[in-house]
Amino acid sequence: QVQLVESGGGLVQSGGSLRLSCAGSGFTLDRYAIGWFRRAPGKEREAVSCISKNDGSTWYADSVKGRFTISRDNAKNTVYLQMNDLKPEDTAVYYCVLRCEWPGGQGTQVTVSS
Repeated sequence: QVQLVESGGGLVQSGGSLRLSCAGSGFTLDRYAIGWFRRAPGKEREAVSCISKNDGSTWYADSVKGRFTISRDNAKNTVYLQMNDLKPEDTAVYYCVLRCEWPGGQGTQVTVSS
């Protein structure tokens, strides 16, 4: 079965860090640009970050720029989202997506307490 599997979410205090992982199951991620979206309670879905398939170029939403870093490890067939200096407004379900386009996988919950 071909799917993306997110992990690494959890509960962290404001100012803390988490690293999310997106693993490809049944296919290789290095053929695709991979992105992250998030959906917070009562808010619209938001694109967070994207990494290209070729040259590793990246894009970030203004709300996370300077705090989040996306990277990929093709040997592990995994894309990561390193999240530093987390804020309560980062609380959301985070989803990884193919081609940096919705839809995503099952998501992983990130909760940041103040």
